[in-house]
Amino acid sequence: MSTPEGVSLAELLDLEKIDSDLFRGNTVLDEPFSLYGGQVAAQALVAAGQTVDDDRPPHSVHGYFLRAGDAGRPTVFRVDRDRDGRSFSARRVVALQDGQVIFNMSASFHAREEGKDVQVSPAPDAGPPDALPAALLPRLVSFEAREPAQPYPDARWPTRFWARCTAQLGDDPLLHAAALTYLSDALSGLVSLADREGSPMSSLDHAVWFHRPARLDDWVLLDLVPHTVAGGRGWYTGTVSGSDGGLRASLTQEQLFRRRTHATE
Repeated sequence: MSTPEGVSLAELLDLEKIDSDLFRGNTVLDEPFSLYGGQVAAQALVAAGQTVDDDRPPHSVHGYFLRAGDAGRPTVFRVDRDRDGRSFSARRVVALQDGQVIFNMSASFHAREEGKDVQVSPAPDAGPPDALPAALLPRLVSFEAREPAQPYPDARWPTRFWARCTAQLGDDPLLHAAALTYLSDALSGLVSLADREGSPMSSLDHAVWFHRPARLDDWVLLDLVPHTVAGGRGWYTGTVSGSDGGLRASLTQEQLFRRRTHATE
């Protein structure tokens, strides 16, 4: 599975405002696959962020993938302003193609506060990224990756990897949060559980919590951990750590887990 060429992440995240609280992603990709889930989630976060004061970066997003999108068609994003409180703002975003909802997201934004800062668990020991071999992040644009020693070495794809955005994102925290969201759906934490009985397939729902500011033009370490498979669904969690070992974000995702011969919903 190759990586698209000729398009940058900055272009994908540059949405056109077509009306009040209505945006469109016009940059499309010539791919034989459905729309990448991390792309529509990242664009939905950018759309929500356009309706929030700059001093309120996102602190969490929760999204549901409802229909397969078309990577070669523009996507429209409709934002509902649920609430603006003294320090929090809540938004709902619906992503549409051909008049049908393909994805929806709840996003929350929080004005920065000073206070206690504690990290209970250290980041995984993955070694310095510049000393590691290159890894492939399929379908992602404007990202390079490095592969450390794997907790599940027999898995088809890595579940622990360094990644860094090569596009110019500037200093806007929203764009860096969107780039992290884009990256967070790149690989599955369930690949180590794949066998003849089933393997991870389409994403069902996805959530990210942003704990500390993260710059995605610096190396971040993703560590994806499987937890359970039952009823045709699998669930895993993940962490995103900075090169200094600080926990930047946490994520979780549920995916269909079926034999490849079965049709997806």
